[in-house]
Amino acid sequence: MAELLHAVGSRRDVQAFEALFRHFAPRVKAYMMRLARDGQAAEELMQETMIAVWNKAGQFDKTKGAASTWIFTIARNHRIDAFRRDRRPEFDPLDPAFVPDEAPPADDELEALQASARLHDAIGKLPEEQSALLRLSFFEDVSHNAIAARLNIPLGTVKSRLRLAFEKLRAALGHAGEAP
Repeated sequence: MAELLHAVGSRRDVQAFEALFRHFAPRVKAYMMRLARDGQAAEELMQETMIAVWNKAGQFDKTKGAASTWIFTIARNHRIDAFRRDRRPEFDPLDPAFVPDEAPPADDELEALQASARLHDAIGKLPEEQSALLRLSFFEDVSHNAIAARLNIPLGTVKSRLRLAFEKLRAALGHAGEAP
């Protein structure tokens, strides 16, 4: 067998390779069947092994071991590579490690809480007539006409009290020129 490998490695002798293939292909496939337990995978690994034998035959050194040992070492290495490749986990886009957290960043949440607390404090410092109008208009979503009717005050008074409330909130929150 060493002479056949030498012929393949030095002269790319197709007949020598055919003889190697006829002898080793069934044995390599049987070896792969014991390891892989899958006929198709064993067939593919056998073919990969025999292609590697064709490509690397020039590297065979009969002083280091028998041809069969060299060929089965190639087969074993191909099986190990296939095992590693098969064990590599598939990418799962739903894996919690890859799904972005839907909660806002903590610093944004803290900033929003602080702004809300400042606004709540500022509204609490407004005169009752202005803070009541703000609550009705913005937190309870009552129209200005409905507020005027509910409190029995003119619509213009509702609007002027809301405008005054906004001015005081802007001043209290330090956002001159911006709506609260």
